[in-house]
Amino acid sequence: MILVIETASPACSVALLEGDSLVDERHEIVGRGHAERLLPMIEALLANRRPDSILVDCGPGSFTGVRVGLAAAHGLRLGWEVPLAGYSAMALLAAGAARHGPAEFGAEVGVALEGGHGQLFVQSFADDPLRPLDALRSLLPEEAAAAMSARRVIGSGAAALVAARGFGEALEASARASDARFLPLPLRALPTRPIYGRAPDAKPMA
Repeated sequence: MILVIETASPACSVALLEGDSLVDERHEIVGRGHAERLLPMIEALLANRRPDSILVDCGPGSFTGVRVGLAAAHGLRLGWEVPLAGYSAMALLAAGAARHGPAEFGAEVGVALEGGHGQLFVQSFADDPLRPLDALRSLLPEEAAAAMSARRVIGSGAAALVAARGFGEALEASARASDARFLPLPLRALPTRPIYGRAPDAKPMA
């Protein structure tokens, strides 16, 4: 079984997968407080079961949330002596877009997340199989609107992007750990390092 940990978004979300099937999940919109909720949530989910591996969201997203998830995943990996791999929040949201209703066959899906400083994290994905079409970028809404052509856009920044662009379908959604079962293997085998999406705000001293 695979334990999936998702804390990069306002959701604190964990799931237990058997292959591509969902065994159980816990999902709460907490905003903040991931550090307090995550381990009790995992304990309740597992109910004395022990996973064979761990999958964790590396970001982008909340700086604190990303760090909480990665720290917990690394600690559990050491304690259980099981493999650990990562995935991106952008790919997870793209994978979960189908839960909001069918899209045109082969249609692109865009992911837009609020990224701070008035910018959006954006990335486009193709379906069947799910795969990124471009690199993760942090852009102002008007720049993101010009850069993304996908009609369907999902994520916390979807409404802002669609409004700036003047067309398309905005799906407001938080990442859900159970959607990791829809990720193809290459998208759930990332190094378990934070994905921040842009350069740090702090500048080195001259």
